[in-house]
Amino acid sequence: MKRLYVIKEKCNGCMSCVVACQKAHAHSELYAPIRESEPARIYIQTVLNAPIPLACHHCEEPACVRACMSGAMQKDEVTGIVSNEGNAQQCVGCWMCVMVCPYGVISAKKDGDKKVAVKCDLCRHLGAPACVDACPSGAVVWMDETEAKPHRKGGIYI
Repeated sequence: MKRLYVIKEKCNGCMSCVVACQKAHAHSELYAPIRESEPARIYIQTVLNAPIPLACHHCEEPACVRACMSGAMQKDEVTGIVSNEGNAQQCVGCWMCVMVCPYGVISAKKDGDKKVAVKCDLCRHLGAPACVDACPSGAVVWMDETEAKPHRKGGIYI
């Protein structure tokens, strides 16, 4: 099964992954990068003066799924994708998942009266994460775990 990985030494902090993420999930292609109502699902965090892309780890035993009171946040047993979108239950905006995520990568989105939690869904509607194609330095990669293992000591994570 393919996963999202980051080669931290290659990230230059250009934010292309963030813009591609917003664009992939926006309702309007034209204004996607500047829409405040559509938060990114990948973030650039500075750690020891170096940019590091952060996104959902799609955990084996996700705390967000256990904390979700409506049952909207679920893990797909086939793909491993953890998401609250497209499931029979609707997100009620309690944001418990935001509070329990150990990586801090779930955002609280408020659009008028509607509240909903937003997180990386690996662009399942596209078939592969948009951030991967957008990354000019090759820092964000989409690969099988067996492909990533030899590089783990070289800075690949997520």
